[in-house]
Amino acid sequence: MLRLTWVQPEDLLGHELRQAAQDGREPKAIAARWRAAGGPDAPLAAGASPSPASRYLRQLAEDLLDELADFPSALADDEPTDLEKIRALCPEWPPSCGQSCRWGGTRPKESGTPPARASAPTPTPATTPQHLESAWLGRAVGCLLGKPVEKLPLEAIRQLARSTGNWPLSTWFTERGVPQDLLTAHPWNRRSASTSLAENIDGMPEDDDLNYPLLNLIVLQRHGKSFTTTDVARTWLEELPAGRTFTAERIAYRNLLTGLEPPHTARHRNPFREWIGALIRADVHGWTNPGDPAAAAEQAHRDATLTHTANGVYAAMFTAATIAKAATGEHDVHTCLRTGLTVVPPRSRLARAVHHAIQLAREHDDFDTVVDALHATHAPTHHWVHAVPNTALIAAALTHSDGDFSGSICRAVSGGWDTDSGGATAGSIAGLLAKDPAALPDRWTAPLKNRLSTSIGDFNGIGFDTLAHLTHRETHRS
Repeated sequence: MLRLTWVQPEDLLGHELRQAAQDGREPKAIAARWRAAGGPDAPLAAGASPSPASRYLRQLAEDLLDELADFPSALADDEPTDLEKIRALCPEWPPSCGQSCRWGGTRPKESGTPPARASAPTPTPATTPQHLESAWLGRAVGCLLGKPVEKLPLEAIRQLARSTGNWPLSTWFTERGVPQDLLTAHPWNRRSASTSLAENIDGMPEDDDLNYPLLNLIVLQRHGKSFTTTDVARTWLEELPAGRTFTAERIAYRNLLTGLEPPHTARHRNPFREWIGALIRADVHGWTNPGDPAAAAEQAHRDATLTHTANGVYAAMFTAATIAKAATGEHDVHTCLRTGLTVVPPRSRLARAVHHAIQLAREHDDFDTVVDALHATHAPTHHWVHAVPNTALIAAALTHSDGDFSGSICRAVSGGWDTDSGGATAGSIAGLLAKDPAALPDRWTAPLKNRLSTSIGDFNGIGFDTLAHLTHRETHRS
């Protein structure tokens, strides 16, 4: 039997039981029935258990997934997914300035068109291709730094880096000089080591953390900023190979193919709906709404609800709003993070985790101490791809480094969990704050050779400078 990751019911149920415990349902009775039938726990790292399940176990898993979906959540009032309900819970929701943010004028009262001017409007510095190239590069560098140690436990990351004198982490991982027994105990990510260790980097290899921004660029090119969640779904079916999806995105893709429509695609037998997938798609929404965090968050919400609910959606909205604030070029990272929190329900698990992470980063000079505290809080109950701990780590890394580019990506990756995704988002934000690709250290950008590999659309081999110009064009479209 083909062991297809992230979609087999017998593997999904264990994740759904954990999700139910986190979101205020009571899954003990269901868990007892599953264990009594001989059902396995959720796979710890990959998406498929090693052995095929019986037909009985598979059918039971489907039935129990549907039963769990009907259980009420004690957190439902504090963690809605509906946008209007989210807004109602956010007392500091930022005002949307519409076109005025990008035109530098006063927001029109009667229409969404820019105010009349004697001459052509001058874009703010945030809309220049140089800012956006720095952000694209930052995302790629942070992702590539984290790729070889993705899925590895925290202590393994520390041991591998220390063995080559690269701790605190300050440059690319390398295999040169690592003792063989350590490599045997903690092998690099098998899919990534050949393209992401220092001695192997030759351009930016394909990764979902770059594929999704490319897909969202296509969405904007075809549908503009008024795109719908259904527009995102259609674009995926036309442009995204199914094998390039993981976790919540793979479930939603499957649900689309069975005829389900958004937002039900995010809920049906999808235990990954609060994981990190929507967060890694959010950057373009922030990049194309400089100075308008509310519009960026609303755009991210329409994208995220194809695959995610509640905290999975908030992570995307938080990221998009943070980036939109950073894109003005006028604020430090701390102001940007505070702005990101204004679009997250304050009593949600994500808001509490981010506040806690920022507080830890302010209190401790040693970032390892911050990371240890975050792992003590989240690791016992959360999968390493969950949005809550990963968003908290990103916020801690940016805070502790004061938004410095190298410090941000190295801290994010050195904190473990979803290392390439955390590094990518931290790199995007810190790269944007750097304002110019020339401000990013050459040791990070030169190995990328201004070349991105991807299976998305016609983008394979594209340069980050070209991507910046394409993104810049969408910044000025409605």
